[in-house]
Amino acid sequence: MSKGLFAIVGAATLALSAPAAAQCVGTCGTLGPDGVVTASPDGGTYGYVTTYGGVTMSGLGLGSETDGSTSTTANFTANAGDVLKFYFNYVTTDGAGYADYAWVSLGGDANLTLFTARTTPSGSTVPGFGMPPIAPGVTLNPYPVNIIGGAPTWSPVGSGCFSNGCGYTDWIEMTYTINTAGTYNLTFGVVNWSDTAFDSGLAYDGAIIGDTPIPNPGVPEPAAWALLIAGFGLVGAALRRRSAVTA
Repeated sequence: MSKGLFAIVGAATLALSAPAAAQCVGTCGTLGPDGVVTASPDGGTYGYVTTYGGVTMSGLGLGSETDGSTSTTANFTANAGDVLKFYFNYVTTDGAGYADYAWVSLGGDANLTLFTARTTPSGSTVPGFGMPPIAPGVTLNPYPVNIIGGAPTWSPVGSGCFSNGCGYTDWIEMTYTINTAGTYNLTFGVVNWSDTAFDSGLAYDGAIIGDTPIPNPGVPEPAAWALLIAGFGLVGAALRRRSAVTA
């Protein structure tokens, strides 16, 4: 293979691995509008994490957590004054009595909680009760939020409802102004509480810092796919030419 072809494939590999810091622990994915979760205000597909098929984890370490999932973006840089924004939608099948919860945190050069939600038989689901306080300066719209009951089952959380506990928050917008220039990431998480039955999930979409979109974790950008396909196409052509010469 020529150096030029190696360079193309190498560039494609780097493009795909550029968000290599992005990480899923447990069950994560992307979907279009499905069941109770409509398209976000940003439109198109959205990312999600779910306790359904999750792994043993301590979540935020509040006690009694059993299993769940987290999805962390690649690192991104931000300047002081940049506005961070994303949308989220918390979905539960266990809202009648077990305090499963979800959260979003800003990591890297910060350690801030941007959002919490928790199942509860009554009252506000956002913010979640008994959880770390949301960081000063965070704006949630709408806020506070109660679960909208009677929702159909959302495929990422499996089937069944505990005591008619299916519900969702619908899409909520989070905005936060970065105070200090630095390198950051976002973690979206959801855990079961006390048991592993009847699951919860968190859909998220439209993450942006300043004017720059933050890709959903694990989803390569279209340019990266195009570069990789082009690279493999050229490699295939070169191998065919080499086979013809050998013959």
